[in-house]
Amino acid sequence: MSRWNESKTWVTFCALALLLGAAAASPVRAAESLSVAAAADLTYCLDDMNAAFKKSHPDADIKVSSGSSGNFATQIKNGAPFEVFLSADIGFPRDLVKAGLADEKSLTTYAVGRLVLWTARPEAVDVTKGLAILAKDEPVKKLAIANPDHAPYGRAAKQALEHDKLWDGVQGRIVMGENIAQTATFVATGSADAGIVALSLVITGANSKIGKWQEIPADKYAPLEQAAVLTKKGADSATAKAYMDFLRTPEARTIFDRFGFRLPEKKG
Repeated sequence: MSRWNESKTWVTFCALALLLGAAAASPVRAAESLSVAAAADLTYCLDDMNAAFKKSHPDADIKVSSGSSGNFATQIKNGAPFEVFLSADIGFPRDLVKAGLADEKSLTTYAVGRLVLWTARPEAVDVTKGLAILAKDEPVKKLAIANPDHAPYGRAAKQALEHDKLWDGVQGRIVMGENIAQTATFVATGSADAGIVALSLVITGANSKIGKWQEIPADKYAPLEQAAVLTKKGADSATAKAYMDFLRTPEARTIFDRFGFRLPEKKG
């Protein structure tokens, strides 16, 4: 081998060694996995919330599961590996705290949910009349609500109907969703003539362009106090803790408010 080739080989070897050394000194950062169980009324809100969080935690790999709060609480009790739980009913995270499955200090109220009567057929269903329009089969032959057994918004819908003495009369017309997001889908697609859904699902996104809605007075149902909590598994995750901290920031509050997740005004 000529001296030129020997020299060239040596330079190439040294360059390769430097590159390998630099790679060893600066390893690729692993994604920070975060598993979140969220009430279905947060379906649209969390898209914006997570995008905002990732500005300060770009490596966070946030995996959100949406569904009914009651079902998630049961899953967590049975060992589901969720690290953060956002519930539509504060009672579920409180139960997890009592069971030693969530961090009491992290429990944070983020909203009081609000119910609306919504239709995709405003030309036929005048929701401005409120729940009174449900007194007869016409024009609402099918009414969508979430399952009251495990969905907080479904329980609240039942309470509102019972308050106005309409519950017994609508039994044969109810189309029941597994959670409030599915309930809203029944209305949006015309599978139900009207539905009692979460305000957060009709004031933004595609649903905001469909039909009309009327808010149901809050005195017709028990307050839907919604809260987030760090689970026992999440207590060992720096990313989960950072996420919970972010949910308490003014930036997060602005996002919650934009989607109708407002806190009650302080008295006095």
